[in-house]
Amino acid sequence: MDYISKSKKRSLTVLALVISLLHAVPFYILITTALKVRGDYSSKWVFPTEWDLGNFADAWNEANMGNALINSGIITFCAAILLIVFGSMAAYPLARRQTKLNKYVYFLFIAIMVIPPLTALVPLYQLVVDIGLMNTRTVAVLNNVASFMPLTIFLYAGFIRSTIPKELEEAARIDGASTIGIFFKIIFPLLKPITATVLIICCVYIWNDYQFAIFFLQSDEVKTLTVTISSFFGENANNLNMVASAAIIAMLPMVILFLFLQKFFIEGLASGSVKG
Repeated sequence: MDYISKSKKRSLTVLALVISLLHAVPFYILITTALKVRGDYSSKWVFPTEWDLGNFADAWNEANMGNALINSGIITFCAAILLIVFGSMAAYPLARRQTKLNKYVYFLFIAIMVIPPLTALVPLYQLVVDIGLMNTRTVAVLNNVASFMPLTIFLYAGFIRSTIPKELEEAARIDGASTIGIFFKIIFPLLKPITATVLIICCVYIWNDYQFAIFFLQSDEVKTLTVTISSFFGENANNLNMVASAAIIAMLPMVILFLFLQKFFIEGLASGSVKG
């Protein structure tokens, strides 16, 4: 039995290494392309012997990535704050009060999660034009909040049910605490793991959003990183070095966010999805 167990562990380890290598290949090609000197047409598999770090500076200046970085940062930050505050507040009564209405609302959120967001693109585009929010950061923030609110509530509700004991709230009520006070003083501080999970999942998708940003953020003043890089690629199709450099610059903030919050990520994801 021990031999079988060890053999199975080795097989899983090998499988994990293979999957990791497959995921690492695109990043390796991206890095080699970004570091190559212009005119270097050697194989993408060969790491360049001569580096040209000027590709990053050229990409930053020619693609106006500073402005795009600010736009992406503002949209992601504002959407994340709204998701965390309102998502956690909405999840709290759904997790604690098992009424028929709350159960119906909870499963409605789960049903919404399986609907592809692009199915609402045409009516949403018409609505945005009618209310005058085209080419504003506001429409990007509100759209992302609406898209990720069901997932946020689902994760928070599952975490509260499976992790936080009701005795904490009952003791606080005996001491005279209000529902709002209990939530913000007792419950919310205990939601760090699932909050980190929500931040990583939602922020990565919002930061990398292209399917909606390309329609709603067409003006140069409000373009995000993904839209900027796509237009930059179209204008400079032969200069893959700068395109790769721009992609690396755009990727770094989310990598840093993940490294900062990774210790909470697995715990929050596992706990938040155990109970529905």
